[in-house]
Formats: sequence, C-alpha cells, structure tokens
Amino acid sequence: MSQSTAAAIDYQAAIDRYFAAWNATDPAERQRAVAAAWVEGGSYTDPFADVSGHDQLAAVIAGAQEQFPTFTFRLVTVAEGHHHTARFGWELVSETDGSAPVAGSDVAVFAEDGRIRAVYGFIDRAPGA
Repeated sequence: MSQSTAAAIDYQAAIDRYFAAWNATDPAERQRAVAAAWVEGGSYTDPFADVSGHDQLAAVIAGAQEQFPTFTFRLVTVAEGHHHTARFGWELVSETDGSAPVAGSDVAVFAEDGRIRAVYGFIDRAPGA
C-alpha cells in the first residue's frame, strides 16, 4: 500500500462518526450513525461482546446505553492512525456528575472508504475491577 493511500483516511473524522454512533440514543438515528461509521458486516469485539453487522452493532450500543443511562462516550486521546488502522482512548462519562467510571482503548481497522471494518476494544477501568 502506498503512503498516499494510507493518508487518504481522515482518522479523526472516522472516530468522530464512531462516537456519534455510540452516543445516538434514538434508535433510527443510531442505525444511521452505525451505517455511517461501519461497513456492512463490520464488527466490534471487546471482553463483553463479539458482534458483526449493523443490526448487531446497534443492539450492542443500545445495551450499553441501557446499562449506563445518562452517560456518554468521550474521546480522551487523539486518534492516532496509519495503514488503515487507528488507536484511541475513551471514557464513559456521567452527564449528571462528570464521573467516568469506565474507560478503555480501542483499535479500529478501516475500509478504503474510511468506514470501520473492525474494532477491538479493551477496558482499562471499570466499576468493581
């Protein structure tokens, strides 16, 4: 792969779309945001989930929102990427008191169009851990 091909992906914009999907609370908006962030058949894997396809991705996001109502995902590092792969850190932040009981880091692999093929998530901080 040439350097110019790898440089064509705007990693920060792609990660912004990813967070828009994780923070979309309306089901129709969430489905649109998932389609904007992931290719059809794209996947998400972390210690608690291993899913693929837009419907399963939207369901995992909805489940996280049910488990942590009034929380939003926030990027805490700059998306650092090369060769269609990026890494970034995040927190799950309470809209009520600003606490962030859950934090992690993810690695995302991108398709040529800048949408996600796969995300591998790692939990760095969690309640009771």
